[in-house]
Amino acid sequence: MSTVMVTAETEAEIRAELRRLRARVPQLTGALAASADGLVLAHDSAAAEAESVAALTAAALGVAQRLSDCTGQGGFRELLVRGEHGYVATYAAGETAVLTLIAEPRVNVGRLHLEARRSSLRITELVEHGLGRRGGPVAPPMPTEAPSP
Repeated sequence: MSTVMVTAETEAEIRAELRRLRARVPQLTGALAASADGLVLAHDSAAAEAESVAALTAAALGVAQRLSDCTGQGGFRELLVRGEHGYVATYAAGETAVLTLIAEPRVNVGRLHLEARRSSLRITELVEHGLGRRGGPVAPPMPTEAPSP
């Protein structure tokens, strides 16, 4: 897997999306966009351990991808970990990036999923545009519906 590098402009746009996500889900205590191989693309968190979280996300992503594949569930989409003090959720953002969120235990998990899925689509667009995979300006995020269970 190749390392994803984004421009300062793309990093700023991703950071702005993370801030908007945290405004929509106030129980988030941290938000991080990283390459699938564990490098921080942008983060919006007071926590200083963004690099550690990105590296651990990459390790968890590898296991989640293998688990999803070997059980016949298809490509990785998301991973949710519930701890004593809250949640850590990771969402695919295209093939080369991920969105990892840290949330308080009182977060509405359905709302978390809905808003995170929207933001992961936006981050996918920003990363792909930053890598030159799409032409023209990036369209604003489109509302999406949560998939049926």
